[in-house]
Amino acid sequence: MARTLAASLSFLMNELREALIGESYAASPTSILEALPDNLAHQPIPGSPRTIYEELWHIAYWQQMSLDWMRSIETPYPETTAIPFPTAADTSTETWDQLRARFFHTVKEMADLALDESILDNPIRCTSRPGEPTRTMSIRDQLISAATHNAYHFGRIVLMRQQLNSWPPPSGGFTW
Repeated sequence: MARTLAASLSFLMNELREALIGESYAASPTSILEALPDNLAHQPIPGSPRTIYEELWHIAYWQQMSLDWMRSIETPYPETTAIPFPTAADTSTETWDQLRARFFHTVKEMADLALDESILDNPIRCTSRPGEPTRTMSIRDQLISAATHNAYHFGRIVLMRQQLNSWPPPSGGFTW
């Protein structure tokens, strides 16, 4: 029984890592962002409140927030819904390639944490919306939350790429 439980936990840890950087639920982030030029990343799409650049910036913002919490840095929760999206100044100072590099750096850090069985059940404090109490969750739960958040926004990015006639990427991705 203990061996089966350990094998199951090992699978879940690997699946958590895959949910962050692999093809667990859909195309990987690498495939989703593959061969996407700067001009399309910044191109407004009719009916969409954000560009692909803004969606990825938002993902990277929350990944950094999650990593801070996992490092016991109680980074304040954004006071408005606009804060976790880039300003014009943010967009002008970070190129599309720099943003992708920042995203891949932080998601790799998270994926590496998902493999460290010794820390996954450690409790962390996560700030909440203004006026709400600080939450406590495990590192595992925070990584699951981040993977879920990323999946939502990467789904939006794929839809935007489809609307821009830029899907599938050269490697194929998932087209169904």
